[in-house]
Amino acid sequence: MARSWSRARFRSVFALTAAAALALPFPLQATAADGHPEPVRPSALARQPAAQPCQGPVRPASQMTVLPCDTPARIVGKAAHVVPTAAQRAWQEREVTAFTHFGMNTFTGREWGSGTEDPRWFAPPCIDVDQWMRAYKAAGAEQVMLTVKHHDGFVLYPSRYTPHTVRASPGQPDVVGAYVRAARKAGLKVGLYLSPSDGAELPHAWHARWVEEIRRKQAEGKPLSLPERVALADRGRAPAGLGRFGNGSPVTERTLPTLVPGDDRADAVRDGRLPSFTVRADDYDAYYLNQVYELLTQYGPVEELWLDGANPWADAGITQKYDVRQWFETIRRLSPRTVVFQGPQGVRWVGNERGVARETEWSVTPSAVDPWSVLSGGLPNDSTDADIGSRAKLLAPTTKYLQWYPAEADVSIRPGWFHHPWERPKTPAQLLELYEKSVGRNASLLLNVPPGRGGRIGAADVAALTGFGQAVRETYGKDLLAGGRGAATRPGGVTFDRVGLGEDLRYGQRVERFAVEARTGGTWRRIAEGTTVGHRRILALPAPVTADAVRVRVLAARAAPHLTPVTAHLSGTRRR
Repeated sequence: MARSWSRARFRSVFALTAAAALALPFPLQATAADGHPEPVRPSALARQPAAQPCQGPVRPASQMTVLPCDTPARIVGKAAHVVPTAAQRAWQEREVTAFTHFGMNTFTGREWGSGTEDPRWFAPPCIDVDQWMRAYKAAGAEQVMLTVKHHDGFVLYPSRYTPHTVRASPGQPDVVGAYVRAARKAGLKVGLYLSPSDGAELPHAWHARWVEEIRRKQAEGKPLSLPERVALADRGRAPAGLGRFGNGSPVTERTLPTLVPGDDRADAVRDGRLPSFTVRADDYDAYYLNQVYELLTQYGPVEELWLDGANPWADAGITQKYDVRQWFETIRRLSPRTVVFQGPQGVRWVGNERGVARETEWSVTPSAVDPWSVLSGGLPNDSTDADIGSRAKLLAPTTKYLQWYPAEADVSIRPGWFHHPWERPKTPAQLLELYEKSVGRNASLLLNVPPGRGGRIGAADVAALTGFGQAVRETYGKDLLAGGRGAATRPGGVTFDRVGLGEDLRYGQRVERFAVEARTGGTWRRIAEGTTVGHRRILALPAPVTADAVRVRVLAARAAPHLTPVTAHLSGTRRR
């Protein structure tokens, strides 16, 4: 499997000190590790001694508060002790998730829908979820993610809370149920995407006025945005839901789940087999929380829940204020180990939709606000800044919190997110390059592969995924330095053009600058350098190197770093 080599790296741990530039050799002859330290057990929140809060020891935690009395050195020290939760660490080790955009847009040919579509338009002749899973596994994915509800609001399971669902589609297919069962049968972890924005829930009177405004705008020859063009194309049809998005309804006490007439869960709620609790919410938040409840109790627990931050109608003046703290608390209550995209102790957007992480990608990020109170963890500019975790960012006067918040790099195998017959998938070589620039830069790769209207993934996409998975296995399935430890030096050494590094995330992310050196003919020379390492760093060399030993020099670190053994690989194109 493509991931087997990365897991093997954790068989031994090499601890570095953070003095001047240090070197750890990993030669082909015998090499001894510094030992196997016991894993740290991070608390949910760092607690400081009450008497002298800025002078006691810094204990590992996934989120920390920066106090007014913290010195710059102590803030950097705190950042060095921010560590992932067990769920975050497991998520980061999965490395590749297959994204499945499938829904109403598959049948309308759109990327963003209006929310006025007829549910009968969703009519796949079959939904071959087992074929999807075979294709995803061929690519080396270890997790899959389904768009349960995109911005148009059409729901891929028979929800009790909206008419805009597969319950009103031909055959009433429970796509979510079939998807989750197929994924688990295939040994894949599961993620679900539930868009907070919902075009089907736009208030009807507001929508009618907006469409008239778009008509006038078009008549005046003014350019129209994508949401405006879609709304104009669907004029004459009202939003398919109940008008709850941004309707200004009051916040009142509600019960979760909100039972509906004839609700099949009533007995289970009454006798405690299903949880029930109260929240304070307006109409839309209550609707959204009830959907979260349905997903996590009927199909969960799940490993990841994806909360997209897009709002296609913001420029038109319709917004919905989300009580995200209550969302996060509800998710945590129903599925404690679920990692939330854009949530606290979760994962973040890498900042682009190209599947490319930064050359310097920090999993430890600062925030000016409590990460439990906002989407996107309080990062500025929706995570798009080039620098989000440097010392300068940590020490900025606005920093009030530090958090473990790793990057997820999303990209589609095709130009669009939904399947369009006229588009073609990326090649295996392009996918391998994206893998090296996402997974190889301390991020997770979220690769979208959309099924077509026939309910299957296209043959060209399957071929690209299969070639990609094979390329990853050929290049990274074997560590050319493995087996040399404890053996005599190999005459002539080995030839490689890729170097793999990693930090033991039980101790956080600490390396700020490093260099890689190779020994040939008794002489050491620098062959690569970089900044951050994190879970995994892949360095593509400009030309193959033949050497009998490789070592890493840590040139700057926030605290004593803990590197996993360096690995060496030869790309498939070089072997042919």
